[in-house]
Formats: sequence, C-alpha cells, structure tokens
Amino acid sequence: MEQLKQLLQLQKDGIGIREMARRLGISRNSVRKYLSLLGREKELSDRELVDKAYCNDMLQRDAERLKQLTIHFKTAGTELSKTGVTRQLLWQEYINNYPDGYSYSRYCYHLKEYLNNRDLSMHLDYQAADMIMIDFAGKPLHYVDVHTGECIECQVFIAILPFSGLIFCYAVHSQRSEDFTICINAMLTYYGGIPATILCDNLKTAVVRPDRYEPVFTELCQQLSEHYTTTFSATRPYSRRDKAMVERAVRIVYTHVYAPLRNHHFSSLKQLNASIQEQLILLNNKPYKNTPYSRRYFFEQQEQALLKELPCEPFTPKKVVQLTVQRNYHVQLSEDHRYYSVPYQYVGKKVKVCYNSRVVEVYLDHDRIALHIRNAHQKAYTTLGEHMPPHHQRMQQIKGFNREDLLEQAARIGTATLRAATLMLENSIYVEQNYKACFGMLMLQKKYSAARLEAACTRALQGTRVNYTMIKNILERGLDKQLSFPDAPSTPSHDNIRGKDHYQ
Repeated sequence: MEQLKQLLQLQKDGIGIREMARRLGISRNSVRKYLSLLGREKELSDRELVDKAYCNDMLQRDAERLKQLTIHFKTAGTELSKTGVTRQLLWQEYINNYPDGYSYSRYCYHLKEYLNNRDLSMHLDYQAADMIMIDFAGKPLHYVDVHTGECIECQVFIAILPFSGLIFCYAVHSQRSEDFTICINAMLTYYGGIPATILCDNLKTAVVRPDRYEPVFTELCQQLSEHYTTTFSATRPYSRRDKAMVERAVRIVYTHVYAPLRNHHFSSLKQLNASIQEQLILLNNKPYKNTPYSRRYFFEQQEQALLKELPCEPFTPKKVVQLTVQRNYHVQLSEDHRYYSVPYQYVGKKVKVCYNSRVVEVYLDHDRIALHIRNAHQKAYTTLGEHMPPHHQRMQQIKGFNREDLLEQAARIGTATLRAATLMLENSIYVEQNYKACFGMLMLQKKYSAARLEAACTRALQGTRVNYTMIKNILERGLDKQLSFPDAPSTPSHDNIRGKDHYQ
C-alpha cells in the first residue's frame, strides 16, 4: 500500500518511469502496469486503491473457486484411500461439476495443502513412571547356528519410558507368548521397577479383539498385570501415533544398535543379546544434542525412584483350563492325572484352573476359591481339610489319630476314662476300628460333659467288658448318676462248692 501511494506521488511530481522503478525497487513493467490501472486520479481511498491495483473482482472470483474446491475436498479427501482412486480421477470429477475450476496442477497443490492441514501432530507431556511403550521392530537381526550353518532371524523387542526416553531392546526368536513373557521380564528387570501402564499395539500375543475403546487382552496379559500390579493398554487400531515415542525409538535403535552391529557375526542368541546390551549402554549414556544430560541421567534423577518395586520372583506363565468340580470335590488336571480339592460347596460348578510348575489356583467368577502347592512327587490326591464337609473332616481326624494321642486325651479326662480307652484299643485286632470307637467315646464329653463321661467309664469298668455302645447307653439312661451298685449277696459255704484247686 505504501509503495502504491509513493508511485502516485512520484507520478504527480513528474518523475520518469526508470527513476520510479529505481526508487521503489520494482521493475519498469510493474510501474507501467500499476500506472495504467490507477490512472491519474488524485484522491483515492485505501479501499479504492486496492480494488484498482489488484483487480479485486478477480480475487473475489478466485475466492469463490477456492470455496467450491474446499467443499469438494470434504468428500474427496477420504476417497484417496479407496482402491483405484487417483488424484487425476478426483480432478476429473471436480471439473465435471465445476467447469471453470482450477487446473490439474493447482488442484493437486490445494489438495496437498488441505491434507497437510488435516494431518496435524500434537505434543504430549508424559508423567514420570506413568507408562512404558513397547513394540517389535520391523527389521530382524540374525545369528548363525554353528552346528547347521543356518541363518536364524530374531525379532527385536523395543521399549521406552516416554518421560526420560530410556530405551530397552532385546532379541528373541519369535513374538509368541513364551518369548513375549521373556521380553517383559527382561524389560522390567532392566528398568528395576514397574510403571502404572504398559502400552502396546494390537499384536496377537497381547490383544484378542482390538477395539477403539475396550480392547480385549489375552489371558497372558491378565496374568502379567496381576503379577506385576500394572495395567496393559492398547493403541487404537491403525493408529501408530498413539505410541509415537516407541516408533521413534525403533528408528533410534536402527541407527545406534543395528548399524554398529551390521558387520558383526554371532553364533548364538545369547551372544547377540550381549552385543545389543553393549550398544544400549552407549545409547542411553549419550548426551542429548546441545545438553550435557543423557537418557540415563533423567531416568536416575527423576523417574527411577517413582517406579513400583518388582516382586521377589519373575513372572512365569500359567496354563488355564475350564473344569467341572467332581462329586468328590476335586478337579483333575489331565496333564499329570492328579486331583486337587475345592471347597465342597462348589461341587458341579464350572471353574477356571490356572497352574504352572509351582502352584495350582482355582477360580470361580474371578474369585480364587482354592490354592495348592504343586509337586510332581506328591500323591495323586491333594486335599485340604477345610475343603471337606464336616463329616469327612471328622473321619479324616480319626484317621490322623494314633494310640498315644487318644490315650493322652483320655488321661486329661480321668483315670477311669484312661483305663476304658486302654481296654477299647486292645479290644480287637482291627486297629482303625478301635481308634474310631475310642474317639467316639471321647467325643461323648462334648454332649454329656467330662465329669459324666468319667463316671460312666467308672461304672462300665465294673463289668466284664468295655465298649463304646455300653458307655453311650449308660450316659443316655443316666446310670452314671447312680452312686454305686447294690452289694451282691454272698454265697453260703457248703460241700457242693468246689474251689479253684479242683480244676488244676
């Protein structure tokens, strides 16, 4: 605007075109163009000056075309992702609707600008110890088997703490559950703690059903979450930017790990991982550009102390099976044909059994109802007393007694009870039946009291034999409350009575 006003003033002062161009720093053709558009009118407002100099009627027309093009892009912008759709095809459809529209080159320029304005990035701030992002690199590493000479490819697991930027990577044979478990254990051991969340993409090992809002995770991830007291989270399907930090970490690993090892030859997976760890130390200790601080520095100073403590033992995956509780209140693991007890109230229920080489856990509706230590050398049946119904517990209790235990209990009641128990234990050659009878006699004290049981045993000992039924009848009839037996009449002496010497 200032140059236009100066041009009019120079024209008024009679300055030539060559001198005008020199003073204003524009070409002589531009001076002639503007002078022809502005004419020799002396007083013009700024708006009138702009309309004359820049031909605003053309600008208005171009603005209208741009508006039409923007409306077209709202539908055409999503069409490019469809099979066979090209920019040429979209432009042809645009020209058919708007014959006075832009040329193909200008159409492509505006389409590129439109797509760039839609594809914007957002800067995210991360909290310390809040998240670990994990992924597998797209390019594998390899080693050579010394026995067969075969080149074996390895998947490379990569993780990063977004707050400090500390990177971890580890090579495994595959992305299957066993190797995924090894990677998670190694990662958390390397970091020395546990974050609140582990973010992954929708790999099959971790996610059963991808979903934008509620993805369904595998049983392995649920077990990992429970063991390490953390939570797994998944990105939205086809949304790599949700884990942009680990995507960037993959490229960093390519540069600082893959490239230095490109000419090295490895003979085992262990040797390959040892070399990876050496490069990883150099990478995490390398200062950021234009600063003296490294990833390791920020991790140790600001993040490490906020991580949750690791459990005493690393995670070991558990197998999961659905079983029915049998009538003997046990479930059978078909793998080793062994039985493990469940509370008898759950007979006939469908339960989930999780087990590994150490423990067996039984769940019903997400509640753990039984826990057993697994031992390959134990008996076929592993039964806990609290899982048994009351009458089975009593039977088990009887089986657990021995002669000394029963006599000790009898002695605590009284001498008569001890004598009665001794006679009952010696009454038959079937020892377990003797134990049952003696135990039943001792249990009578709970119903009739210890004093009455002692009195009943005293009365029973006056007879020729002692057993459980006799003592029970004495108590039921109240005979233990009678003070004493009436004295039996003495036999008179006469010649027909033969003494003991007659039978010798």
